[in-house]
Amino acid sequence: MSNEQTSPDGQSAVTRRRLLLGVPLLGGAGICGVAFWKMLSGMQTGSFNPHDINAPATGRPVPDFTLPDQTPGTGFATADLKALTRPVLINFFASWCIPCIAEMEALLALQKQLPIWGVAYKDKPENAAGLLKHAGNPYTRIGSDREGRVAIDWGVSGVPESFLIAPGGMIVWHSAAGLDSPEVRDGLKNALKAVSG
Repeated sequence: MSNEQTSPDGQSAVTRRRLLLGVPLLGGAGICGVAFWKMLSGMQTGSFNPHDINAPATGRPVPDFTLPDQTPGTGFATADLKALTRPVLINFFASWCIPCIAEMEALLALQKQLPIWGVAYKDKPENAAGLLKHAGNPYTRIGSDREGRVAIDWGVSGVPESFLIAPGGMIVWHSAAGLDSPEVRDGLKNALKAVSG
């Protein structure tokens, strides 16, 4: 026996059950529509940044890891970061990453103010070395994360991605956008001032 009701003209009417099943779909579509509208509004005003992610790593100690050497540099590990007496910037990069190549000039300028340690993410060692030979090498130390396992422990969502590490090995700032962005550099500068006192 069907619970579908039939109208006097022979056509089936929408039952209460079907109507109730459609309400959550309409609600979800409405929420998605509002979120999309807010994103578009933010893009028009310049306040929406798709790289601005919530960085749960901020305020936590660096994870346990060990990175082998990446030519032309020396690898590093958790103990090296915990032994720091001044801030250092950890930058995940790859030769196949266009935004990483675009931020190299900014990194080369920044290395005069702050030591930068690089992590070659899911990259062939010869390709990473070739990038640094042609674009310049802003890194004091460089480790290789061929499989991307260390990046997972850091919470990296893609490259380029950078972390400011305070003395003692605490993550105090994080950005998932390239340092060629003035807004990102301003954020780093403010975090560096806070750490340096």
